[in-house]
Amino acid sequence: MKSQTSLITSDSKRIAKRLVNHWKHKFEVAESETEFRIFMPTATVILTPLAESLTAEIDSNLDDHSHLENVVLDHLNRMAQQEFEVVWSHI
Repeated sequence: MKSQTSLITSDSKRIAKRLVNHWKHKFEVAESETEFRIFMPTATVILTPLAESLTAEIDSNLDDHSHLENVVLDHLNRMAQQEFEVVWSHI
């Protein structure tokens, strides 16, 4: 199952970088020019910074991502120091 959302922000790369740095002590992470990946035990979180938005995707074999979606959004809010209102789409 995959979940995806987009956060409207011009600070997308900074927010993604802060979250990767925050979680790198706990999970394996990977960075490239176009995306950041966080490898959790049951899921991979992929952050793709764009000019005016940050795409967050959760990819796993879990049937329900709702808890993980809340955890990722809560951490993105903390890294951005603002509250994003998002809707997750399930692919």
